[in-house]
Amino acid sequence: MARTLDDIDRKILRELHGEARLTQLELAERVGLSPTACTRRVRLLEEHDVITGYRASINEANLGFGFSVFISVKLDHQVQDRLRSFETAVNRFPEVVDCWLMTGSRDYLLRIAVKDLMEFEDFLTRRLTNVEGVASIESSIPIRRVKASEYRLR
Repeated sequence: MARTLDDIDRKILRELHGEARLTQLELAERVGLSPTACTRRVRLLEEHDVITGYRASINEANLGFGFSVFISVKLDHQVQDRLRSFETAVNRFPEVVDCWLMTGSRDYLLRIAVKDLMEFEDFLTRRLTNVEGVASIESSIPIRRVKASEYRLR
């Protein structure tokens, strides 16, 4: 169920997204609430699954995985067993950091993070093409990220 957010809720979300390790006191000061009122609002946002967790933002490139590739995959059949089988296989590949079931001419869109072109080739030719049911693959290499948002508030 979608929750209607007011300006204070949006401020809380922006602040926590920017720095999730804020204390309740620091957060309350930044959004202009008392600590008690702020804590209550944060709890409500958590209870309504608006806030679904707290995590560190990780720079893949600094871990040696600075080469991303977007891969569109078409399966030979769009039946439940085939979809489930593909998703199970993809979940075992650490290179796949994002996977979406899609509408349109392709069934899945994946983003993989690898060290370099050689690791991409190895992943593609030794692993992804060997997944049962994969009929075709189309890859795109991004030049640079233009916008990065993990959420939309309005």
